[in-house]
Amino acid sequence: MKTSTTIIRVLIGLFLLFASVCFFLKLTPETEATGNFKAFNTGLIASVYLMPLAKAVELLCGLSYVSGKYVTLANIVILPVTLNILLINYFMTPETLPIAIALFLGNLFLIYRYWPNYKSVFTP
Repeated sequence: MKTSTTIIRVLIGLFLLFASVCFFLKLTPETEATGNFKAFNTGLIASVYLMPLAKAVELLCGLSYVSGKYVTLANIVILPVTLNILLINYFMTPETLPIAIALFLGNLFLIYRYWPNYKSVFTP
């Protein structure tokens, strides 16, 4: 089980690093948004700060996952981001839903594996 945890942690970390580095360095061309996603994406871009903030969180959590340091904290910090990725893909771009599901389930799996670290947070 320890090996599978390490593999999933590193894979998620590499995915988050790839997505954030590509965003900041503009390494990949932006895909053409259509329909409701186009309106949503326009709003995200118009907010100016929201996408860079989300990508900075992805970058920091990706570094944490790959290095194996502060993984417990990264699991909680990245959870709202992965949930939003899942919901955006479910409602607006279902063609990329399998990737979002894998990312979200991987995050939940890591939270499960590191659960003893969270017990003190949930005790009154």
